[in-house]
Amino acid sequence: MKTVKTLKTTKRALRRFLLETQLLLDGHPDDPAPQLRDQVRRVIRQLECVQIDPVNAVRPNQHLVLAARIPGYEPQVLGELLTEGDFFEYLANAACVIPIEDYPIFEPTRQRMRERVQPHLDQLRPIADSVLEKLRQEGPLPSRAFESDLRVHGYWDNVSAKTKATSHALNLLLDAAEITIVGREGNQRLFDLTSRVVPTDLLQRGKEIRTEEALDALLDKYLRAYRVFEPSDPRFGWQRMSAGERRAALERRIASGAVMPVEVEGLPKPYYILAADRERLQMQSDHVLAWTEERESDVEGEGAIRFLPPLDNLLWSRKRLEDLFSFEYRWEIYTPAVKRQYGYYAMPILAGDRLIGRMDPRLDKKNRHLTVQLLQIDRQVKFTRTLKKKVHEALQAFAAAHGAEAVAIEQTRLK
Repeated sequence: MKTVKTLKTTKRALRRFLLETQLLLDGHPDDPAPQLRDQVRRVIRQLECVQIDPVNAVRPNQHLVLAARIPGYEPQVLGELLTEGDFFEYLANAACVIPIEDYPIFEPTRQRMRERVQPHLDQLRPIADSVLEKLRQEGPLPSRAFESDLRVHGYWDNVSAKTKATSHALNLLLDAAEITIVGREGNQRLFDLTSRVVPTDLLQRGKEIRTEEALDALLDKYLRAYRVFEPSDPRFGWQRMSAGERRAALERRIASGAVMPVEVEGLPKPYYILAADRERLQMQSDHVLAWTEERESDVEGEGAIRFLPPLDNLLWSRKRLEDLFSFEYRWEIYTPAVKRQYGYYAMPILAGDRLIGRMDPRLDKKNRHLTVQLLQIDRQVKFTRTLKKKVHEALQAFAAAHGAEAVAIEQTRLK
């Protein structure tokens, strides 16, 4: 029987390794000045995908994820790359921007979604067919290009029929992968026929790929995206798996030598990493070996300040945040306003290799003004004069990067 090697490490070493692989740790040995388009390509491919969300307190989530990792990032670059076919949008962790070369391995997901939406598409078939024909003749087009007096129950309005039938058909056709998103005009998505957008060889590969092969490749992509993982995650592998199936899939990869367990000091259960990442984790373990426990709470000079959006890749696992960062996070957008603790768009603050608090921003684009409704710092953090200056300078830089000329902090809370 093959002996399973277990690597022992500390929380700080493992979180630094995680931040390094998530491109959130200072000192990447990368090309110092690549073109912005190349940086965007590289970051998304390193992260495996970036989650999309339309909430626009500052900018949508996908742009904030990239801006946290790419100095001087501009949103139109992602739009251009999407239009040019470098990426496609579909379901991974949720709705995500995904490298186009991964299109074939999402075929099981597409098939599952087709089966789910087919009865609804059948009910709207004449309208869906008219949408497809208009795209065939005139695409790409935004949803406002489609006229319909008929109102139906859409995805969100289950109480009253108020969604335009053509808009609902677009969403159903998108889930079924008959159409795809090829860009945006402001907040309007641009749709076109998948058969016209996705390269023929990738479409053919998607038709030919065996389900088992696709699901294995999808699980491998998930593991590369998370980098530090464990099988309790219900999204494990970005596919429908029972708890037993998740454990079995992980055990197979451990047995094959592709994955290895990591025993983390102070945690009752192991995490897991790719075996190929062992050396990188060992380097971080060696790096923190000489640091004292007293310095653990001192973040004054330990790297840049970054503000992470609620759906940033680092935040996908709340359990991992609590275990490795001692940081509890909940996106309060769906919490009634009177019950919110930190604000509906509270963005975690990353200082070096620690999450130290949250800031809840609102951008007034017309008046070029950023309001921070709450700047909150966790009580265990020593919010010294030096750290306070760094946070405020980072807020000024964040505002400027989003077109604001002034910043106002309405409330600061140290707890």
